Amino acid sequence: MEKNRLLGIADQETMMYHFFAVRRFLPCLLSTVYCLLFLCGCSFPRIIVLDDPLSPEEHLNLGVAYEQNKEYESALKEYERASKELPIAYLYMGNIYFLRNEYSEAEYHYKIMIDKDPGKADAYNNLAWLYYTRRENLKEAEVFALKAIDLNPEKNDIYQDTLQKIREALKRE
Repeated sequence: MEKNRLLGIADQETMMYHFFAVRRFLPCLLSTVYCLLFLCGCSFPRIIVLDDPLSPEEHLNLGVAYEQNKEYESALKEYERASKELPIAYLYMGNIYFLRNEYSEAEYHYKIMIDKDPGKADAYNNLAWLYYTRRENLKEAEVFALKAIDLNPEKNDIYQDTLQKIREALKRE
């Protein structure tokens, strides 16, 4: 009775109408929200990273970590990202292709490395070793091994080993 005095009869009828309307509308509302949230997945904001948060050096290091775990595809992706600014990544890509016996891809990447950084002795040595492994272009391989020795005398032992094997193969021809 106290409520009748405060609201009046018309207000009570309006409230009852809204109460029942909301009760009928609520399941529709909830099913729509459920659909949007869980089925469509379109109501959650998406985060899009426009700039790469990793530096080329970090991509290179991540690639090395993947390579050590024998996750070569992931390593190649990281080296590819790093190669945009770091030519050494081509050497690493060539090494992975060499490990996977994909010699033409390895050769391609070693040559890119030599074009981009002609002072990198390891690229010459690795290309020479690739030719030795395939038993082709041995004269060119010898030139590459000699170039590696000239560029980096600190690794003379490694490069001399490559050169010696190439010269032995040349003698057998």
